[in-house]
Amino acid sequence: MPKVKTNPGAKKRFSLTGTGKIKRKHAFKSHILTKKSTKRKRNLTYDGLVDKADQKNVKLLLGLK
Repeated sequence: MPKVKTNPGAKKRFSLTGTGKIKRKHAFKSHILTKKSTKRKRNLTYDGLVDKADQKNVKLLLGLK
């Protein structure tokens, strides 16, 4: 059986927590920030978790299980 390669795009975007959950960044925080409210930009700063429905696909991209 060949080795599973890690998707380079996924490895830049996701990271694992100590308990095995997958962390992600929020979208819409890179440009066109002048029209977005301060509250909206602040809330986009914090990390989120990958939804349960997407965890299997993300783990495949990261070469886990």
